[in-house]
Amino acid sequence: MRFAVFFSAAITFSAAFAAEEQLSPYQWQQQQKVAFDKSEKVYAEALKRNGLLAQFKAMRDAYRGDPNHAFRVVFGQYMSWYQSFVGDYQGAHDAYSIRQLPSADDAPSPLKAGYTAKPALEEIAELAKGRKAVFFNEAHNVPLTRTLTVQLLSKLRADGYNYFAAETVYSTDTDLQTRGYPTPKSGFYTMEPISGEMVRTALKLGFKVVGYESEKEGNGDVREYDQAKNLYERVFKNDPNARVVVNAGYAHIQENGRYLGGLSMEQHFHKLSNIDPLTVEQTMLIEHPPGTENHPYYRPIIDSLKPAGPIVFVDKDNKPWSLKPKAYDVSVIFPPDVIQSDRPTWLDLGGLRKPYSVSGSQYCQDQYPCLIEARYANESDDAIPADRLVLNPVEKAERLEDRLIMGSHGVTQASLYLRPGAYHILSTNESNRTLYRADITVEGPSTAGGAP
Repeated sequence: MRFAVFFSAAITFSAAFAAEEQLSPYQWQQQQKVAFDKSEKVYAEALKRNGLLAQFKAMRDAYRGDPNHAFRVVFGQYMSWYQSFVGDYQGAHDAYSIRQLPSADDAPSPLKAGYTAKPALEEIAELAKGRKAVFFNEAHNVPLTRTLTVQLLSKLRADGYNYFAAETVYSTDTDLQTRGYPTPKSGFYTMEPISGEMVRTALKLGFKVVGYESEKEGNGDVREYDQAKNLYERVFKNDPNARVVVNAGYAHIQENGRYLGGLSMEQHFHKLSNIDPLTVEQTMLIEHPPGTENHPYYRPIIDSLKPAGPIVFVDKDNKPWSLKPKAYDVSVIFPPDVIQSDRPTWLDLGGLRKPYSVSGSQYCQDQYPCLIEARYANESDDAIPADRLVLNPVEKAERLEDRLIMGSHGVTQASLYLRPGAYHILSTNESNRTLYRADITVEGPSTAGGAP
């Protein structure tokens, strides 16, 4: 995988920081390019380590060891991806966050414009009826923005959608469809368990899963066009009656305006196919970590309605509200994380999964740090786990950006979130040596309606 393909948005100008340091936009961009080169080298060295935990720790140590702001801005995104891979979802969000400032193209607040809040799960399923395509976006280091898509897949499949396409699912994994679950060779973001669960759920529900990532050199418009072309040719060219669910990052799904010097993937797709997708924006109205900024609408909505799950707004004619009405059809508002034992409760996927407690004394044999992974019993040892976490009570980092999951107050216990069913549990140490294996069963009613 070439990080340059997925990292173009990081080489941007931070006006506030540049002004504070008396840097010109050019100077700040040059600093970021240097930082990007260093980040690539650090990442390449980390990949030489044996096992995901050792790779992550090497990256974390490099991040800690260099206080340079440009390096932390750039490498913070690498860090955040890997923090999400090892299940440190709080740390992942804190390591990299995009400020959500008000803009001239914002619609008026739905609280002041006669809109009614509705559960996003039900309303988006209704909005998607009769469409040929529905495009969801995500923040790659905030798997919260994948949870609604996972839950919606069963409803969309029941409505007749039959293809699922996700950014960076590799077309080279030709066995994915028959195997029925993702492995490390299936993609990059699918290394994260919720992303893996999204692909796995689509497969179990009978979707044909396709990769549409560009394999050409170049970013910006080159990549956007090639993604759109791949999507069109691999879905609609040979199956004109197809209906597709698409998962993409950030503004790849915006419907107008300039994007990275050209057009977005959605705009190119619209031109190639003459299909107008339902575009669902999920990255802007989420709670941001300390030190960054929520959109001004976010906290008043949350404080006023106190939603228990993701919501959307519709008017009296059932037309959805969008923060950016020229760019997206509907905006999703996610409530703030509720944390229990250092893990966000949204990992339950709207009730499809339940917490399963694991202790360090048993699963880690009191050796730390320890990576604990739960895989479906009918999948191989290289399957992307249903969930994973790290226990490390020895190291008590003060800052969230430096932490691994430690367990509350140093208690070596945490919870995996799993659907009812049978699992293999595997625990490994920093040297990737197996510490413990166990077969478990999570009790509860079948979740067949939501797959797997």
